[in-house]
Amino acid sequence: MDAVTPKSPQEAGAHSHLVRPQEMDWQQTRFPGCEAKTLLFDRSSGLMTALMRFAPGAVLPDHEHVNIEQTYVLEGSLVDKDGAVAGMECKAGEYIWREAGSRHSAWCPEGALILAIFQVPNKFFEADGRVVDAAGQDWDETWGHTRKA
Repeated sequence: MDAVTPKSPQEAGAHSHLVRPQEMDWQQTRFPGCEAKTLLFDRSSGLMTALMRFAPGAVLPDHEHVNIEQTYVLEGSLVDKDGAVAGMECKAGEYIWREAGSRHSAWCPEGALILAIFQVPNKFFEADGRVVDAAGQDWDETWGHTRKA
């Protein structure tokens, strides 16, 4: 697992890993109005947990959840902009999980703070036909290994 925060001497060799998000900087993503603090990231499997902050009106464009995605909304709301459940709104204090293969775009009309758990990074569908991850890297080249048995 990638270390997100430096380990203290008492954590060396421990099986518990304390992360202090309040001491981390927000990282701008390639999506306008969307920032993240990565709490856990395993490069080999793609497992990721992140705090994500969305400015009012921010949109997470067309994407597919490769495996189950879990989201707990801490503040604001997350709304399905399109897809099978267009208009579904997950508000502060609510939890939503999405099945593998579900596809949509989402937006935060008033902004949001969410805790998101991904088993494998999402696939994003670019206007030019490319399929990329959230960083803009070719999804198959970067994460295709996670789909092999």
